[in-house]
Amino acid sequence: MPEVSEVTRALKPTWCPGCGNFNMQKALSEVLSESGMRFEEYVMVWGIGCHGNGADFYRSQGFHGLHGRALPVATGIALTNPQLKVIVEMGDGDGYGIGGNHFIHSVRRNVNMTAIFHNNQIYGLTTGQASPTSDQFMKTPSTPGGVVEEPVNPVGVAVAQGATFVARGFAGDVPHLKELYEQALAHEGFAIVDVFQPCVTWNKINTFKWYRERAYKLEETPDYDPTSRTKAFELSMSTFHDLTCAPEECRIPIGVFYREEKSFTYQDGLPQLDRPLWQHAQQPRDIRSILEKF
Repeated sequence: MPEVSEVTRALKPTWCPGCGNFNMQKALSEVLSESGMRFEEYVMVWGIGCHGNGADFYRSQGFHGLHGRALPVATGIALTNPQLKVIVEMGDGDGYGIGGNHFIHSVRRNVNMTAIFHNNQIYGLTTGQASPTSDQFMKTPSTPGGVVEEPVNPVGVAVAQGATFVARGFAGDVPHLKELYEQALAHEGFAIVDVFQPCVTWNKINTFKWYRERAYKLEETPDYDPTSRTKAFELSMSTFHDLTCAPEECRIPIGVFYREEKSFTYQDGLPQLDRPLWQHAQQPRDIRSILEKF
């Protein structure tokens, strides 16, 4: 199997020291290495944001998309060559803000791919403006008086829209994050892993310490049932909290919120994919007779 050193490039990551992206890269690199997949068997797509710099730090087939548009690119790849394992990485502003429409419809279509969201609750690449997941009343350069609206609830939106695998991880717990990645990659359908990824430079509220004091693992709770969509949605609402709430007052669940063991994917509804589009061009075709008409 590939070694982790083979999955990652020799280029040194340029994220801020202590950034949660380092642990997310470590977890995914190790999972890809341990999976035994060859490089030609998977492809990665990145959006724009701090996470997108990962395009320079992973050794893989890949595409660095436009801001918010990684999911359409990944969908095209997944439909063109369904034999590939498609992995998408996006940020919270990138994926839930400008790419929010694509997020909803990717969930609805249940395209077979894994989408990992780097959720640092801030626009880290552009000096700390409020993002769609910033806590209400949080003060940022773009909201000096505090964020007016409540944050988007990506887990709740995904569950309500019919997602077939929804999980949330924490960049401060690499072993647990690896377990979530492994399950997501094994899932047939649109698998979502939203990861709390502290931004040590611009978000001084939602820090590693802040999450460690509040996060708890769903699988360790009584009556845990990841097959109940209703229960998963109810759990997703518990991530809303007051900026000043004490650790014992706002507990934040991580783990698999919902999963379907077998789901009908978008690819299942396309019988032409018995012969993937990329195979149509395997043999050269003589088109001289067609050109002669013109």
